[in-house]
Amino acid sequence: MKHVHYSDVVKEPVELEGAEGVSVRWVINEADGAKNFAMRVFDVEANGRTPYHDHDWEHEVFILSGSGAVCSEGQDTSLVPGDVVFVPGGEKHNFKAGSEGLRFICLVPYQ
Repeated sequence: MKHVHYSDVVKEPVELEGAEGVSVRWVINEADGAKNFAMRVFDVEANGRTPYHDHDWEHEVFILSGSGAVCSEGQDTSLVPGDVVFVPGGEKHNFKAGSEGLRFICLVPYQ
């Protein structure tokens, strides 16, 4: 078993083309013995964004704090704390923070 406060996990900058003001904490991963899924906590600074991208695997996302939008196939949908987002594999998407930033949990399967 692993028990840790997410803030004790090292925050790493996301340095991908199209990312602005994004950091990630890999709070549960293969190093912890998780064989199927990784749990990540993303922080997006005020008015920042994740890259607009797609991939073969799905995402399950839970909005923790802040506000913003998820953009999929060119359409923005507002986000507030407590919202849940499912992004199917193969769908182009990104997350954009509002003026107060955005924090969310994202679960992804290993490829």
